[in-house]
Amino acid sequence: MTKRRTLIQSLALAPLLSRCVLPSTSVSGSLANYTLSGIPLRRVKVSEERVIRTITGLRPFRRSGFNVSAQQRNNKLIVHNYGHGGGGITLSWGSSHLAMELAVQTSHMECAVLGCGALGLTTARLMQNQGWKVTIYSKDLPPHTTSNVAGGQWSATSVFDKEMTSPAFMEQFEKAQRHSYRYFQNLVGPRYGVRWITNYQMLNGLGMLNGELLPEQYPYFYPQRRLLGPGEHPFPIEYTYHYDTMLVEPAVFLSALIQDFFAAGGSINKREFRHQDELMNLTEPVIINCTGLGAKELFDDPDMLPIKGQLSFLLPQPEVNYIIIGNSGLYMFPRSDGVLLGGTYDRNVFDPAPDRDDMRRIVNGHREFFTAMQDPWA
Repeated sequence: MTKRRTLIQSLALAPLLSRCVLPSTSVSGSLANYTLSGIPLRRVKVSEERVIRTITGLRPFRRSGFNVSAQQRNNKLIVHNYGHGGGGITLSWGSSHLAMELAVQTSHMECAVLGCGALGLTTARLMQNQGWKVTIYSKDLPPHTTSNVAGGQWSATSVFDKEMTSPAFMEQFEKAQRHSYRYFQNLVGPRYGVRWITNYQMLNGLGMLNGELLPEQYPYFYPQRRLLGPGEHPFPIEYTYHYDTMLVEPAVFLSALIQDFFAAGGSINKREFRHQDELMNLTEPVIINCTGLGAKELFDDPDMLPIKGQLSFLLPQPEVNYIIIGNSGLYMFPRSDGVLLGGTYDRNVFDPAPDRDDMRRIVNGHREFFTAMQDPWA
């Protein structure tokens, strides 16, 4: 209780120490209408007529957490790197770094990477950086991978069921976050589609600050944490939790990785494997499995299940430059290819077809929220 009270008190006092760097109050809005970094908080224009596309993706969720491990089969080493749920892009570099560490323990210098999403491409690039010859085998290539459907916020959410994890996995989870956090910072800029951005997580009362939120558990990955109360933000809710993360635009990021992969001498073979025995016919002595949800059947993993997520994109709004995480499961990410609106999390659903009712619920929920938001420039 003391620890929680201290956290809330420190978060509540912190804005008073940071406001000096913000623009002064004027006819252009009060301090509450700016992020802590001084960026105006503009209202998102939400309506069905502004929707440009609605897409779905099946997150490769593993109840006990992602699998980074190695096994020997016949004369080949198979390194697994799959099952990241909703944190695939976030954890990509870090999880792939752990997989790379397993692979380079061998004396080989050639490998096959299965999969061409965020995990497959980051694994391939890290192996190339170690001097290896790498061939990617995949049935789907960008922009037709699950990673292309990701939101791209740097935050390892929906990765595991806490009650099913082990201490060893949680240690691995933190290592993956640390590596990935540093790798992505090196890529900030337009070429890889990575930028820093302010987040506002809506709080339905201070009871939500109970140590379960990722910024509370891993504060060193979430700079500028602040608890903002009434009058300190423009949103239609009493309290919001402010922090900064990176936002990764999947289409830009994956395209840049493919360019880097080819520039380093890599090759891609469009191929689908239906049984492990087919892998034994590959010439590469090391196989790194980044097949995501495909690992459920290919490697007979009963711990894997799909989690369906649906996104609707609005016309781009360049003036909107912050993320909203709602307390009702809704969220908004502003990207160059459109303003992303999300809000579904359907376990064990294999049907990838978009649902019209879900689209309307997501759009209507965001419209209600942003209509009630203060915007002195609107």
